[in-house]
Amino acid sequence: MSKKNGTTSARNRVAKKLYEAELKRLQIELVEMQQWVTSVGARVLVIFEGRDAAGKGGAIKRVMQYLNPRHARVVALPQPTERERGQWYYQRYLERLPTAGEIVLMDRSWYNRAGVERVMGYSSEEEYQRFLRQTPVVERLLVDDGIIVIKYWFSVSDEEQQARFASRLNDPMRRWKLSPTDLESIVRWEDYSRAKDDMFAITDIDEAPWWTIESDDKRAARLNVISHLLSVVSHERLEPEDVTIPDRPEVTDYVRPPREQFRYVPDIAAELGAPKKSKKKQPAKAA
Repeated sequence: MSKKNGTTSARNRVAKKLYEAELKRLQIELVEMQQWVTSVGARVLVIFEGRDAAGKGGAIKRVMQYLNPRHARVVALPQPTERERGQWYYQRYLERLPTAGEIVLMDRSWYNRAGVERVMGYSSEEEYQRFLRQTPVVERLLVDDGIIVIKYWFSVSDEEQQARFASRLNDPMRRWKLSPTDLESIVRWEDYSRAKDDMFAITDIDEAPWWTIESDDKRAARLNVISHLLSVVSHERLEPEDVTIPDRPEVTDYVRPPREQFRYVPDIAAELGAPKKSKKKQPAKAA
């Protein structure tokens, strides 16, 4: 995909119709993969990391969209509590690892320590160096125990990130995404770049390597990450069990109580598009 000044050219974005057709195909296979994961008792951990506004949330949403939530969940932890600050750093993350037959998608993870905590000075140098020593050990232990660990880094250009921040400014549904820390990432772009390079140098291990997703084109990024996830989690298509929908029995002696006995949510949908009633002007009162 060609780029100009670091951003994806609009004409080179994946066409919407092609995107929707391929996304549907991939999501069908995702459901089949989950059925296999559940059937064999596999444990799948997928870590989503990257710069702010790189498209992690949108990708996670498309992965989860049709999965059975009983066997797949998203972990997006808030800032640690006072109690959690006194724990081993990885503890609150390890508590949320997948059990047998489950897929867990981490929207950011223990890599906060190598990213925002490192750049913003939220952790000490001693804590950071300990993180670099321990993380490869922790991840090798997870893999050795049979957990499938997949790590994605969403890469976005500075110009595209700036444009996405600007688009959120006047969007009431996404304005909450503009936190002070997010905005600080603009002026600390190079600091985050160095932190990412240092992190990759130590934690890009054979047992749990980093996979980079170019995400200036959100549609392409979503298709690419799902396609790769399906290729990494080796799975077989299971034939669905035969299901027969029974005929509905005829009503015998049941009588539904009168509707007036129950409370119903107001049907505002029925009023959509209806002409608005004009308010009648009140006659002026005599002085």
